[in-house]
Amino acid sequence: MAAAQGRLSDGAGGMDEAKGTEEEARHKGGHNGSNGSGGGNGSTVPPPFAAAVEALRTARLRPQIEVEATPAPKRLAPHAYALEAAVVDGDDDLADGRLVLLHDPAGHDAWHGTFRLVTLVRAELEPEMAADPLLPDVCWSWLTGALQARGLTYGEPSGTVTRASSHYFGGLSARPSASQIEIRASWTPREGLGGVPDTAAHLSSWCDLLAQVAGLPPAAPGDASVVTLPQRRGPQSR
Repeated sequence: MAAAQGRLSDGAGGMDEAKGTEEEARHKGGHNGSNGSGGGNGSTVPPPFAAAVEALRTARLRPQIEVEATPAPKRLAPHAYALEAAVVDGDDDLADGRLVLLHDPAGHDAWHGTFRLVTLVRAELEPEMAADPLLPDVCWSWLTGALQARGLTYGEPSGTVTRASSHYFGGLSARPSASQIEIRASWTPREGLGGVPDTAAHLSSWCDLLAQVAGLPPAAPGDASVVTLPQRRGPQSR
């Protein structure tokens, strides 16, 4: 599965400015494995974090989205668990991304809670669509709309929407121009019974975002205020 590579920050309160961010590991693990979970330098895993991770591992998702565990960043929080996903159509990936669950039992001032979700989502677009000046606002509405459509309560959202274009010359001039949209975001999920957030529902919302970026129809009626992607670049070979 071709998943998003790059750097992640928690996106809240400057943790990345203070400490820097760690290069994400390139080796992949199974969705039901334990290698995606950071235990905080060998410390005992807190029960709320263990419950939140178990909900991620057992969540049922739409079949077009392949999800698997991957090694988590080690410098963002005492405990972390990471997933990578791709929206798949046959042998083609339409979009991909990474979702990281962070947990600090002592809490974090910038998070206003003990959990934080951090994401990176990206997809290829038609150059004309990428040039739309409203695209960043629309992409941000896809994220917030996906959370609202499932009735999720969250706080301290932050993030960036980036457009990038590639133009080829010389020996590569036969390649068509390519444009990519990238959404980096983080938010604090509301903690429920026992201090555990509904991570399965947040994962489903994130998969809704992935599907929307990929141009798939919604799995269920969603927020009418969310704008769908009218056109996107063709599938990328895996």
